[in-house]
Amino acid sequence: MVDDPYTYGQIAAANSLSDVYAMGGRPVTAMNIVCFPTCLPMDILGEILRGGADKVMEAGAVIVGGHTVEDNEPKYGLSVMGMVHPGKVAANAGARAGDMLVLTKPLGIGILNTAIKADLTDEATYKKAVEVMAYLNKDACGAMQQVGINGCTDITGFGLLGHAFEMAVGSNVSMEIWSDYLPVIKESIEFARMGIIPAGAYRNAGHLEGHIRFAAGVRQEIRDILYDPQTSGGLLISVPQSKLDSLLAALRQSNKTDFNVIGKVKPKEEVEIEVI
Repeated sequence: MVDDPYTYGQIAAANSLSDVYAMGGRPVTAMNIVCFPTCLPMDILGEILRGGADKVMEAGAVIVGGHTVEDNEPKYGLSVMGMVHPGKVAANAGARAGDMLVLTKPLGIGILNTAIKADLTDEATYKKAVEVMAYLNKDACGAMQQVGINGCTDITGFGLLGHAFEMAVGSNVSMEIWSDYLPVIKESIEFARMGIIPAGAYRNAGHLEGHIRFAAGVRQEIRDILYDPQTSGGLLISVPQSKLDSLLAALRQSNKTDFNVIGKVKPKEEVEIEVI
């Protein structure tokens, strides 16, 4: 997705740290996991690790070592350990009927990354995509812990609909997603119209067949964005309606990316997700 090794390290670390934030936790330690070919200069690896270390430091955690394996393709991630009060664990099975759904980062990253690889984006769009991917979910996690929520998951490779489906099944509820209220990186909409869609979006759509119902007015490009696999996406938070205003106020104070209320949780219906 990116050629700069330092940026690559930052994005990989942000993605790895996200699972702890999705459960309401505070990252404490992180262990580097590296696959690296002998044909590349070691200073590239150094920059990858520096990017990851800086992002881990930003999270308030520490690097405690790592594992390195020789491989033909560079790969980097982290095994992260975090802590959370037992009474404040945010699970992806806690959504309740009547809750409102809040998404804390804009969608469209997978489509933009596909366009970047095809050299179709300008510098400003590239920087916007990198900024969203490298941004920690730390601020959104702090907001939801301050207010108190019922459920949460982070949005990554299964796309918004895939992760919302997992939450709906785990919580034994259905969800209504409002397509007109989705935070979306606007450049991804035009690329979606052009058919610049990652293969993962089609796999996600196939996996969810029979579980999603779209209203007739939902445009095809928005459907593709809903299935779009995200790298280091935002948090999908299920919050009681009585606490929604407090959560939005906390996010306005701390969250540095686009966010919005995107739907609501309903009692279990025939399909898990309805997009209107």
